[in-house]
Amino acid sequence: MTVIADRESDIFEAFALRPERVELLVRAAHDRALADGHTLFARADALPAMGRAELELPAKPGRRQRTAQLEIRFMPARLARPKNGLRADLPESVVVNVIDVREINSPAGEAPIHWRLLTTHTVASEAEAWGTVDLYRQRWAIEQLFRVLKSAGFDIEDVQIEDKAPRDRLITATLIAAVCIQQLVHARDGGPGTLRPLSDAFEPEDIPLIEACCADLEGKTERQKNPHPKGSLARAAWVCARLGGWTGYYGKPGPVVILQGWLEFQAMKRGANLIMRRGDL
Repeated sequence: MTVIADRESDIFEAFALRPERVELLVRAAHDRALADGHTLFARADALPAMGRAELELPAKPGRRQRTAQLEIRFMPARLARPKNGLRADLPESVVVNVIDVREINSPAGEAPIHWRLLTTHTVASEAEAWGTVDLYRQRWAIEQLFRVLKSAGFDIEDVQIEDKAPRDRLITATLIAAVCIQQLVHARDGGPGTLRPLSDAFEPEDIPLIEACCADLEGKTERQKNPHPKGSLARAAWVCARLGGWTGYYGKPGPVVILQGWLEFQAMKRGANLIMRRGDL
């Protein structure tokens, strides 16, 4: 198991008290003292570049899409225990691997990428270093998952249940649903070699309802037609996005839009099942 976290999780105790069979991958927040008397950032800055790669950066508010040229550096390091820590029973130091990724030749006016990562994963080669960076890049998917769980989606933080057992069951069920939404987000683009089966997130008996929704939602223009093959998760993602209010014209549907469509589909499914049980059809 790998725990991936941003800078707020750069805590010495997290590394010192790491459970067995759990690896950590954390973006560094503090220029920590090393056991040999040097400091973390200065030591990493002094390393020569050990490899280069390109990274496609998607557009976001305040940033245009671009291809970033990256350099990577990595080294083992022994982090010294903080002098003012809250616990005195921690080891004097912990061993981690440090990965420094920085953008070179960034466009004028654009803040260059610079990630300093601390990990307990083995990093003995350039390939292992880039592989760990790819793991860290999954953090955005984790952030989106929690976004669906919290106030923008299921609002799990507002649950008023105090009893642990029913609360934990509700949280678990909500987490499963949030993972389903993320599967739909990841499947939305389809494409050769990337199509996932609809059964990843739906039951086989959902197919007729998905196809009925598709027929009802498709418009006259090509951009308003579902481009994905029947039986694919991408096709169901398109349906959920349209049910959630996406027109097919502007940008890509995000997790909140797909969540609203997925909830609408679940309501339609309950209604259809009720009618079938009553024998009205």
